[in-house]
Amino acid sequence: MRELVHAGVRGAVRWTFISVALSAGLLASAPASAQAYAMRDVEGWTVAASKDKRGCFLTRTYEGAGGTTLLLGLDIDGSNRLSVLNDNWSIKRMDRLKLNFRLSSGGYSRQQVVGIESDGKKGFVTNFETKFPDYFAASKALHISRGDVPVEQLSLEGSGAAVAELRRCVGMYAAKAVAGAREKGRSDQIPRDPFAPDAKRKSREKR
Repeated sequence: MRELVHAGVRGAVRWTFISVALSAGLLASAPASAQAYAMRDVEGWTVAASKDKRGCFLTRTYEGAGGTTLLLGLDIDGSNRLSVLNDNWSIKRMDRLKLNFRLSSGGYSRQQVVGIESDGKKGFVTNFETKFPDYFAASKALHISRGDVPVEQLSLEGSGAAVAELRRCVGMYAAKAVAGAREKGRSDQIPRDPFAPDAKRKSREKR
């Protein structure tokens, strides 16, 4: 595994979407009839489509002090976001810190994270290389620390099945995006001016 170099942590790693996705209101009120993918539980994890239909996420809330919530989001372009929140934490929104993440078979040292707040909980969000969901799926635990200070130690039991379902959900929306582009006759991922110095695919942010 390698540490991903961030460009402004990819615009604060779309923390606004994460905070909305974590709210109980969205999870409870999103009608199955309005989505191609219906939210479901998989071995202790909840898998659901993101509100913008550009990806999906899995989430789990753990018992214990502060009721830690973990969320892993995956977009149709392969980008990912990991967020962790807790009622007891004092990290402020948009704070930038460097944390260590340890999985069963490796980890990431001094990974930059951005502070977020959602539904009364405070925490952080970050993004990793595209292989991260595979490492997450193959791991039994995730340990997070701030230097020598432990931040959280979470079981990832059932993550293999949950990530497989997450990818199935994302695959449905990726197929819809391709079908939509074919119907239009022109992909919406083509930039307005592909010859501009800062040209990039519309569906991707700079890394």
